[in-house]
Amino acid sequence: MMAYNHCLKIVTYLCNMSERDYIQSFSDYLFWDVDKDSIDLEANAPYVVRRVLELGQLSDWNLLVQRYGIPRISSIAQNLRTLEPKALSFISAISSVPQESFRCYTTKQSTQTHWNF
Repeated sequence: MMAYNHCLKIVTYLCNMSERDYIQSFSDYLFWDVDKDSIDLEANAPYVVRRVLELGQLSDWNLLVQRYGIPRISSIAQNLRTLEPKALSFISAISSVPQESFRCYTTKQSTQTHWNF
């Protein structure tokens, strides 16, 4: 019962967070190159989703899912031009969407690289 109450408090807190509080809750290193306060979670959703998928920790992922939901994250990820292979595999598996449905998968297939490390 105590664990349930603790979880309920966390969920209530997350639901009542402002956009600024959300952005400040993400790991600092995710947005090292920009001012976190200038990020608009709606207008910059593809940027936020890509950063969390490629560089985020579990806590960042949980915040992202709380904010957007898995269907919207998957939809945003499907339109990204680039996404690291591990991030692509993760979002494909978690959303049950084939990798071939992601733009980054088809773009990657047609782009030749000079060095493949």
